[in-house]
Amino acid sequence: MRLSGEGLILRDWTEADLPAMPALFDHPDIAYWTPIVSPFDDAAARARLDRDRQLRADGTAILLAITTDGDAPLGEVMLRRTPDAMEIGYAVGPAHRGQGLAVRAVRLMTAYAFDRLDASRVILELEAENTASVAVATKAGFTLHDTPLITGEEKGRPYTLQTWTLPRP
Repeated sequence: MRLSGEGLILRDWTEADLPAMPALFDHPDIAYWTPIVSPFDDAAARARLDRDRQLRADGTAILLAITTDGDAPLGEVMLRRTPDAMEIGYAVGPAHRGQGLAVRAVRLMTAYAFDRLDASRVILELEAENTASVAVATKAGFTLHDTPLITGEEKGRPYTLQTWTLPRP
């Protein structure tokens, strides 16, 4: 799969990406704010690539590398079906932040969800304290939705998620 737009190319992860994945995902911010395993080493990269392929085969989710050139991965964007919407998640490697990659990847994946998958709405589930992700949601045109907060625990820490939404235009 390959999506182009917003100055990005979102593409499938490949075996050639395995060496680059730890530098993208083995970071305290990613460990704290996302369900991505930590520490993220070569074995975690292999497991993530295998999981990505299984989720795609199951029709559950699509995980794509964020690139500007179709080659070097700079992060990841995920699209998964929920009972009443399509949800997007993302992570950008620490060396590649501050370039608007997450905002552009969210916009591109949102357009794909509306245009190709006929989604009625797209959501982001974010912690209010994750100011970088809240900024991404706002810049990508999402608004805070008045729904109950989602609470849980992951990696030994409690979390509370807000739902940000963008309805089909």
